[in-house]
Order: sequence, then C-alpha cells, then structure tokens
Amino acid sequence: MNLNEYTAGKMALNQIVHRLAHNGASFYVHYWGVMPTHYDNLLHKHSFFEVCFVVDGEGEYIDDDCNYPLQKNTIFFSKPDVLHQIKSESGLSLLYVAFELIESESSDEWIKIMEETKQCPEVIMNLKEDKDMMAALIWKSLLIQATKTEQAFFEEMIKNLAYSLILSLVQTFVSHSHNDNQHTFPKTASSLFNIAKLYIKDNLTQPLKLTDAASHLHISGRHLSRIFVLESGVSYSEFVQNERIQRAATLLKTTDLSIKDI
Repeated sequence: MNLNEYTAGKMALNQIVHRLAHNGASFYVHYWGVMPTHYDNLLHKHSFFEVCFVVDGEGEYIDDDCNYPLQKNTIFFSKPDVLHQIKSESGLSLLYVAFELIESESSDEWIKIMEETKQCPEVIMNLKEDKDMMAALIWKSLLIQATKTEQAFFEEMIKNLAYSLILSLVQTFVSHSHNDNQHTFPKTASSLFNIAKLYIKDNLTQPLKLTDAASHLHISGRHLSRIFVLESGVSYSEFVQNERIQRAATLLKTTDLSIKDI
C-alpha cells in the first residue's frame, strides 16, 4: 500500500468527517492522518484519544515511561492526558486518527465504555489473526473510498465507514483488556426495536406472539416488552395491532380484496 496515493483520501476525511453519531454514541474526530515516512516526535500528550496503525517500518513507542517496539501491522493507542512519543530511525508508514466521545450527546452506556477505554491497560497490539485485522481493513477501505469523491452517496458511505472504524478501534482494545471475549458491546434498544419492527411488518399474517418475536431476537419477552414501551410509547401488542390496521387500510385503498379477505 503506497500511502502517498491516499493523501487525497485523508484530505477528504478532514474536510467532511468530523462528527459521527449513531446508536447512542456521538464522536468528534479531530483529525485524520496519513504519514508515508514518520521519524521522531517530541514527548507530548492530548486531551483526546489517538490511534495509530503501522503499515510498514520499525520504530519505538514510548507511553507513560514504558517502551514498546513498533513493526508492520502494529496498532497503538494514546489515551487522554498520557505523555507519549514515537521514535524511528528508518521511518514508519503510519495511519492515524484522533477522536473523543461527545458525552452530552451520548448514552450513559457509551460514556461507561469510553471510561473503560481510558483505563485499558493495553496500549499496543500486533495484529496477526483475521479477527484482529478488521480495524486495519476498514481503515484502508475508508481511505480508498475517500478518494472517490465523484461516486453517488459519497458522504454517506465514508461517514458510515468512519463510524465503523472508530467502533472497531475502541472494541479492539477494550475487548482484549477483558480477556478477548468477556466484554461485548451490547445491542442498543433502538437497533433491537428496528429489527423487531421489520419482523412484525414482514409477518403480519402470523400470530406474532410476544414470545415468538423475543425468541427471534434472542432476548426475553420482558426485555422486548420494555423496548417497545421505551421506543414507541405503546405496548408490543398495541404496536402489532396498529400495524395490522395500517396494512388493512392500505389493502382497502390499493386492492380489490373484500373486507372479509382483508
């Protein structure tokens, strides 16, 4: 990967992708970076998170007086208010991004996740397995797509990719600090509600019992019931009834079916 080819992508990201919000998390991205040859910088700190990915080269990362070797496919993580420094005699090819959670626009759950991220003991990882490389693959894909400014839905595509990248970077470190699989990012109520709505609309001719819908979503009936009251303001059964009434009204207007058949 020749990083010089992705300067246009970096410029597009810095012009367009600053605020990313979805499913209870709102992030502000301070900057996107592509550095074909990075040598040394001074010891410094940020008030936000910065994540770097080594595309090629070797060097050293100093974080809170700890030294870590850098090599190809290493990803490293600078936390807020922690002194850090990058050193390399031969030069490193780097991708980097700086971001922070906008707490006033984010859920308590996400505030908690980002607090965990600040306390994460791991600051560097060597990506080897396919599951670990996901963030790097999204990152490279984002830079490629960001050069194609003429394509339809350009801003929507790169903002969605950028949001996926930020989530993937956070999850990479938080998951590993919890022994890989003990910590998972819970599905938000809104995402479950959207899936449940689709299930209902696609199966209105079926009984659509609460327990059946909950089983489809792999959650309890009580949980699903709470989600419907929270997200729609009505109970699950009332929501289903309203959907059936709306479908019946549509059929009356657009088909020759009898009222009995409808």
